[in-house]
This record gives sequence, structure tokens and C-alpha cells, in this order.
Amino acid sequence: MANHTLEGNRLEAIPRQPVSHRALIGAVEGTLADFLACQIASLDTVDPALGGFARTARDLVMAGGKRVRPTFAYWGWRGVAGSGEPVEGLLPALGALELMHTFALVHDDLMDRSATRRGRPTAHRIFAAQHGEQFGDAAAILVGDLCLVWADQLLARTDLPAPVLMEVRARYDRMRVEVVAGQYLDVLGETDPSAWSVERALLVARHKTASYTVQWPLGFGLALGASTRADLEEAYQVYGLAVGEAFQLRDDLLGVYGDPAITGKPACDDLRTGKPTTLLMLARQMATPAQLDELPTATITRQAEIITATGAPARVEEMISERVGTAVAALDDAPVHPDARAALVELATATTYRPA
Repeated sequence: MANHTLEGNRLEAIPRQPVSHRALIGAVEGTLADFLACQIASLDTVDPALGGFARTARDLVMAGGKRVRPTFAYWGWRGVAGSGEPVEGLLPALGALELMHTFALVHDDLMDRSATRRGRPTAHRIFAAQHGEQFGDAAAILVGDLCLVWADQLLARTDLPAPVLMEVRARYDRMRVEVVAGQYLDVLGETDPSAWSVERALLVARHKTASYTVQWPLGFGLALGASTRADLEEAYQVYGLAVGEAFQLRDDLLGVYGDPAITGKPACDDLRTGKPTTLLMLARQMATPAQLDELPTATITRQAEIITATGAPARVEEMISERVGTAVAALDDAPVHPDARAALVELATATTYRPA
């Protein structure tokens, strides 16, 4: 088998072995770039304003990010496919996950009134700068909707037999339902944070983040490989839930203590919006009466100090470690290809101990 190299953002050909992370991301982004160029050209023929609208959507999709979801889906597939199968025909499915992710981010930023994402203005801010806040909100909703439609279109281009693609689609649909459910619970919690609990915050984490960041992308990859192994499915579910929750718990910490220069988001955004995260719920549970009395009226900076003093951040770190351990243990006896097992063990740590 001849060696193949990454050229530009695309794999000239996909080697019959696991590709490097950089090559995988380059191939996914190349697929997205080609697909979005065609969509923009089509909308340009209708009206130049629509072409500009689509270019803004494209820029949001291509603005970096960790590309976590296609990475987990790839290794979920590789875990059953082994090292001998080329991934080229599956790139549309992997790219579709990033389009779906952009849909979720754009709507989430609007609901949270976030000013920046990945160090750049959020979609509603970009459009508000053109024609005011009401226009910005409406246009951001439409950008998110467009990305979700594009995700469907790109997924349909995956080179798989119809029955296999139907199973992939069923998992994709379940993933979409769960992220919407989690997002609703997230905004519901902000209406009355005092009535929320650690258990409810973790429920939000499972649906809003864990399911569509790790758990369902792994199952999505399993379906791409047409696997019917119930034992591997169970191992992926346990791993995915544990790593997904740990991923969100890290987000909770970064939402209060993260460096905006690294996270690309304003400091203490979660405290500003009053989001009832697991971190905040634990802080209230662990706080002294004096701390509990001071917390609601304190400045944002002081709130962060009080939360630290309760010991809640240290407890969240313990919860992350516990979940990473659970995830790694779930793979020990699972019938997963050794290359995939090693990659998933590494990802369990890389995605949960991160600065952004």
C-alpha cells in the first residue's frame, strides 16, 4: 500500500490504517469546506444577501474548535472496523456532526446572551452589528437552523448501504432530541436556580453535553461500522456517559475560573447568567450559612472566591477523576480494536483535563 499524505485541508487518499488526529481533522474540515462552498454558491444565485448570510454561517462552522464529536465518532467506528478500512466514504457523516454542533452553539450563545465564542463575536452579535439586536437574534436563529439542515444534507451523502445509513440516522436523530431536551432543562434551571439540585444539574449535563459530545458520537461510529455487538455498545455507553459528564464538569469549572484568552469566552459567564451548574449547586450544598447568605448579593469576583472557599471546585475535580476512571475501566474487557482502545483512553484524559 502506497503512502498517502495530507495536502491542504484534505487527505489526498485515506491510508488503510488509523489516521493521525491532525489528518482526520484536516479531512473533516476539507469535506466541510467543499460542501459549504457549494451551498454558498447556490444561495448566491438567489440573492447576494443570502450568499453573505451563508458565508457567515460557514465562518462559524470553520472557526476552529476541538472537533471532539467527529473524533469520538471516528474512533467509535475504528473500534469495530479495525485498522484495515478506509474512512473516506464516512467523512460526510463525521462532518455532519460539526454542522449539528454549530447549530447547538449558535442557539446556546443566543439563549445565554454570550458575547464571544472561540475568541470571536457570537452569531447574534455579528448580525446585531449590521442591523440591531432584534435582527441579530432573528438571524442567529436562522443560522442555527440552516446549519441543522446542512447537517442533514451532508449526512445523506455518506457512502453506506441504505439499511446501515438508516441506523446511523436513527442514532443521529436520538442525539438531536437529547441535546434539545438538555438545552430546555438548562434554560429552565436559570428561571429558578434556588430550586435546582446537584442531581438535576447532572441530568442536564447528561442530555445537553454528554449525550451529543461523546456518548452518541461513539454509538454513531458504531453504527457506521454496522456493528451489532451488544457488549461493545454497552461499553461505549458507559464510557461515553462518564467522559461526557466529566467534559461538562470541566466546562463548569472553566465557566468560572477559565482564562478568557484561552477559552475564547468571557470570564465567569456562568455566574453572570446564574446558570445552575453542578459546581454552583455543590457550592450551595457545601457552603457555611454565612457563605450561603453572602453568595446571592456578592459581586461576580467575590462569588468565585466564595465558591472556591466552599471546596466545591475540589469536589468537582474528584468527580472528573472518578468518571475518567469509570470510562477507562469500561474499555478494559470490551471487544474494541487495540488502536481504538488506546486512542479512547487518551481522549478520556485529553478532553476532560483541558484549559479551554
